[in-house]
Amino acid sequence: MAHRKILVGLTLAGVMGFTVAYAQNKPAAPAAPAAGGTGGAAAAAKPTCKLHGKACCDPAIEAHLPKEAVFKACGESDATYLGQEAQRDTCKYFFKVEGEKDETGTFVQVYAPQQKEVLPSPNDPFFSWKKVGKAYITEKPKSPKAPNNATGIYLPAKGYSVNVNASLKVCTKAEAQKLAASMK
Repeated sequence: MAHRKILVGLTLAGVMGFTVAYAQNKPAAPAAPAAGGTGGAAAAAKPTCKLHGKACCDPAIEAHLPKEAVFKACGESDATYLGQEAQRDTCKYFFKVEGEKDETGTFVQVYAPQQKEVLPSPNDPFFSWKKVGKAYITEKPKSPKAPNNATGIYLPAKGYSVNVNASLKVCTKAEAQKLAASMK
């Protein structure tokens, strides 16, 4: 009976200790606006890029295929560049294409996730791939029903792979081969 009382007492003390520790772990209050400023994060955090989405691309992802390389390989320029959109491990460059009202299909997307095991070549049941330098590029769809509106490029590396999806409205197949040579 005495052992049971000691165990119950220790258990209650432990639970109360964790409860107090948890209650004290409150998130920090947001920083006060700078003196003289109108306040708000929008005034303090001006974008460092031409935005098409909510955030600029991560420089580490952008380094795998800079927009300047897309300009050079695909014949684009600052005049046709609409901006970039960031997502997790992804950077999308959007372009204005003559005759296209909707720019959702006029982009070059770079996806570079960290990976423990990187495939040496793409394992894709829908497209056949050919090697161009160190990278692989989609050659043709394996099925006539498969959409063929973009070119895929795959570059394996140590600890990550770089996947590029280039709209045929922005980069032709021949231009995409030049793009593959620019990937890092």
